[in-house]
Amino acid sequence: MVYQALYRVWRSQRFSDVIGQKAVTQTLKNAILQNQISHAYLFTGPRGTGKTSAAKIFAKAVNCPNSHDGEPCNECEMCHSITEGRQEDVIEIDAASNNGVEEIRLIRERANYAPTQAQYKVYIIDEVHMLSTGAFNALLKTLEEPKENVIFILATTEPHKIPATIISRTQRFDFKRISSADIIEHLAYILQQSQIEYEDEALNTIAQAAEGGMRDALSILDQTIAFSEKKILLKDALAVTGSLTDQMMDQFIQACQKEDTVQALELLADMLAEGKETRRLLENLLYYCRDLLIYQKAPTLLEQKAHHYTEDFKELAQNVSAKQIYSWIDILNQTQNDVRFTTSPRIYLEVATVKLTSPAVYEPIAETAVTVSDQEVEHLKKQVEHLQKQVQQLQNQRETVTAPVKKIVKDKKANSQRYRIPKVRVFKVLKEATKKNLLEVRDIWEDLLASLSVTQKAMLRASQPKAASPNGLVIAFEYEIICKKAAEDEDFIVSVQNSLSRMLPDYAPDIVYITGESWPQLRKEFLAGNDRNDKENELYEKEEMQQQEDQAEDDLVVTKARELFGDLAVIKED
Repeated sequence: MVYQALYRVWRSQRFSDVIGQKAVTQTLKNAILQNQISHAYLFTGPRGTGKTSAAKIFAKAVNCPNSHDGEPCNECEMCHSITEGRQEDVIEIDAASNNGVEEIRLIRERANYAPTQAQYKVYIIDEVHMLSTGAFNALLKTLEEPKENVIFILATTEPHKIPATIISRTQRFDFKRISSADIIEHLAYILQQSQIEYEDEALNTIAQAAEGGMRDALSILDQTIAFSEKKILLKDALAVTGSLTDQMMDQFIQACQKEDTVQALELLADMLAEGKETRRLLENLLYYCRDLLIYQKAPTLLEQKAHHYTEDFKELAQNVSAKQIYSWIDILNQTQNDVRFTTSPRIYLEVATVKLTSPAVYEPIAETAVTVSDQEVEHLKKQVEHLQKQVQQLQNQRETVTAPVKKIVKDKKANSQRYRIPKVRVFKVLKEATKKNLLEVRDIWEDLLASLSVTQKAMLRASQPKAASPNGLVIAFEYEIICKKAAEDEDFIVSVQNSLSRMLPDYAPDIVYITGESWPQLRKEFLAGNDRNDKENELYEKEEMQQQEDQAEDDLVVTKARELFGDLAVIKED
């Protein structure tokens, strides 16, 4: 028989088998018992915490004819077919390799058909955050109008990459990291069932290296079993995980306490020569310093692990000050961040070792008394008064000089504050406008809002599409100030055009922004003068050109004012 990895052999088959996620599993069981099954779920959390396993158990539980207390029986043909991955109505998809629009559209089409064998057709989409924008939009349509007897379960390790429109249409369950105690208990149970002997310290090392992931813990245990001889020893777990022994950490921290830089660097070189992994080495030292601090302040919290601590550790806990431990933790934590972005981690480790053995790092700076004579105080007061007078004089000069500048600008701007409606562009859109184009834009309007940033969405929320043609779109804003800002904001214009092009393929309209109050009059003028002659159109075009020339002249006045008066010129729009 082909060997199977432990994480596959011991994969959870019932909700009660899922380790460390009691709140999630109990909620799902209650939903099944009370027949309150949602059409879409979102499972989030770190890797190896049971998201996909829980999804498959849920698929079995809702389809199992012998389900009891919200749990699948795991004995019927339905349960066996789902467990073995051959049930056609339970489809598991990896979004990392199936992340296009066509794949999601295929799912939408298949979801229209009723399940053939099971009661519910269940789609489990793993790593859903890998879907493209178009695929998310296609999936959104399905989640908005769910079919009967169809359930979607989305799993991801990065929920922040999923659009809010998707999250809001699902029930979200957050899977947390599994505690070391729960991992150790489960690993011990597996080894007992497999009749393999072990040391408790070995399991503790494996659980710490797993960082809250049960799958990682089982993978490390698999390696350790293959490495060891009959019994799993602490030295085996340390060798497989690349962790430090208690003796190594004792000696290294003792050298730091004694400020013996040479010995500390030699110990570091020995550890790296043995193949200790940089990240694991720093993590072990951080945990060691954490334990030192807790052993000093609250030793009762570590009583259950007291047999793990050596006499050297206890002696260090008595002799090292808390302030020094704080300093060590800061240095190790900073180094841990630094080595993530370098190809030469050894250099950072050596620098950190020098810092750890340097007394200047953790010794407080001696306080020095500073005395100032009355004569010096009086001299400083006079200087402050003199500076205040100079500042006041400069302020008065600034107000005198900027007054005429502001008047010039105010006069030029007085007639350009209101938003000028681009009539020619509006009439051009109306001339080619179709109801079909307008309905297409209105259908995707909410999706368009959802695709914009918060600020851009707030601007466009106060608007409506009024007319659309194959090459143009008229959008009317409720407030003139927002309309003016939208028409002048290049980023906003580009974002709206790009989003429209994505949602309506081959549609890249010239967007015209108008005020809501101007729309009835514009429409009336267009209908009344639909047969206007070329001469009238030419007059409208000249009017717009004149508006552009006036704006350019305004900008020139501002530029000249700044050239003449420099920083003293203050330009304000009334």
